[in-house]
Amino acid sequence: MLELPVNDTTILRQLQPENAPQLFQLINQCRKTLRKFLPWVDYNTTEEHSLRFIELMKRKADEQDAIAFGIWHNGELCGVIDLHGWDHLLSKAEIGYWIGTEMQGKGLVTESCKTLIGYAFSAMRLNKVEIRFVLQNEKSAQIPIKLGFAKEGILRQSAKLHGQYVDMVVMGMLRKDWKHQ
Repeated sequence: MLELPVNDTTILRQLQPENAPQLFQLINQCRKTLRKFLPWVDYNTTEEHSLRFIELMKRKADEQDAIAFGIWHNGELCGVIDLHGWDHLLSKAEIGYWIGTEMQGKGLVTESCKTLIGYAFSAMRLNKVEIRFVLQNEKSAQIPIKLGFAKEGILRQSAKLHGQYVDMVVMGMLRKDWKHQ
């Protein structure tokens, strides 16, 4: 199980099957807030669904396609961050993240992203990391901006959210431009 320290109170820990109850409870507590921009929330309605997600991400980690971490703050699971869509030919991957409603605005996602990006560039030797988010998700947009990502464009109607097509913003960071090493 991979663990990446973020700071004295926060750690990224690869999600394990035994974390399914905590993960589901957190999703359930924040369901209304999370579903605004994350379509998968409507499909995670039981603890079993959270377990299946964790098992899928463990398989993807074994296949070097993705890896999911819980964001643990003061020993409590408060969110999830992952690397997915690994492209081994182009040495790039995409980061996805969410955090519980009560922990939003505290800088935990920005710091967690910083840690995961550092790991991606140093340990994984990736050349590029991307972050994509729904155009209207202003909170999510602030994170790559704070980290110095470049806006690469808008993918028009490239995702579906509650039956409606939505535009996605793509922001990228190259290893050579990463200043937080």
